[in-house]
Amino acid sequence: MKREAYTAARTVSTKLEDYFVRHRAKTGSFGQDSLASMPDAEIIEAIIDAAFWASLRREEGYEPRISLAFLAPEETEHPLRFERPLPLDPSALTRVAPAVERRGIHLGVWRDQGGDLCLWGTTKVIPVLCFVVEVAAPGLLIVKHHSGEESGKFVNVAVLEGDQIKLVDEAASHLPDCPGVLISLLGHESRPDNSADVLVELAVSMREHERGGLLLVVPAGSQSWRESIVQPMPYAVSPAFSELAHLSRQTPQENNRRVWRDSLSQTIDAIAGLTAVDGAVVLTEEFDLLGFGAKIVRKKGSPQVEQVIVTEPIEGGAARQVHPEELGGTRHLSAAQFVHDQRDSIALVASQDGRFTVLDWSSCEAMVHAHRVEALLL
Repeated sequence: MKREAYTAARTVSTKLEDYFVRHRAKTGSFGQDSLASMPDAEIIEAIIDAAFWASLRREEGYEPRISLAFLAPEETEHPLRFERPLPLDPSALTRVAPAVERRGIHLGVWRDQGGDLCLWGTTKVIPVLCFVVEVAAPGLLIVKHHSGEESGKFVNVAVLEGDQIKLVDEAASHLPDCPGVLISLLGHESRPDNSADVLVELAVSMREHERGGLLLVVPAGSQSWRESIVQPMPYAVSPAFSELAHLSRQTPQENNRRVWRDSLSQTIDAIAGLTAVDGAVVLTEEFDLLGFGAKIVRKKGSPQVEQVIVTEPIEGGAARQVHPEELGGTRHLSAAQFVHDQRDSIALVASQDGRFTVLDWSSCEAMVHAHRVEALLL
């Protein structure tokens, strides 16, 4: 019985083909042998269609979590190859999903000898600009590719949820007052000192514990932020915990990079885990941990924040001015007030429902700017 086609797959396939062709032409720092094969619109549509319908199925009561990568077995290292390739259809994807749901494992998609798309096996290593479709939840797909960085960071290109399509706006990084963490999330620029990338990893880890959280990043050496925090802070840290600061400044030798990366990831997860405690984590811009569980209070003599500007870095997204309560719950309101009063700070806010907001002070707009970035963190 022929299934209905997923309309959004056809709608977005040509735009995605254009994106990958354009970025392949711009990727001059990698040799052609290091770049993935480019899928055409027909292949893109077929992979997204199969992934979408598989996402709505169940295997023994579990929702599938899979990542599909378009590449030949010869384009990766140490591939696990099936003796008999599986067809690219929702039924096959659902059956094999339990074996590949761990992070970093991709199902390889390529054409068989007859020219049909098939699942040839699995891989943990994919080339730069490899087209990837990840099933994040029922009806929720993320199209992404490997950035080419050693950290293994992926760049989100589009988010498809049912009939809703969100294409990431690459031009958002060039807007005035764009914070470094957003530039890094967009994936096409990176700061030499790695600071923005560390904040990205903190944001991802904050979102993963699914309890909601608030991280305040304040200037190093400044004490003015204390005017916006109820004193004493419940879990102040003295002396400041500096392991993340130390690791972020290191430039390890090649033979020590894996150990360094593991230590950095573990430390990031430990600090992000503190955001699950009620209150805010306070971190300096150099990544010294000053405390957690902090309660935000309006700075003496400062007015209550009444309006913030909200944007989302997706194509067609328009800026809106809203009351901070419309951003979310108490965390968002407190974060907006903190940034309003401490204008050289930024706030990262994770909601339990998966939303994620970066708040900073916009000198251009003379108000708090809330950047909705969950589409970049999925």
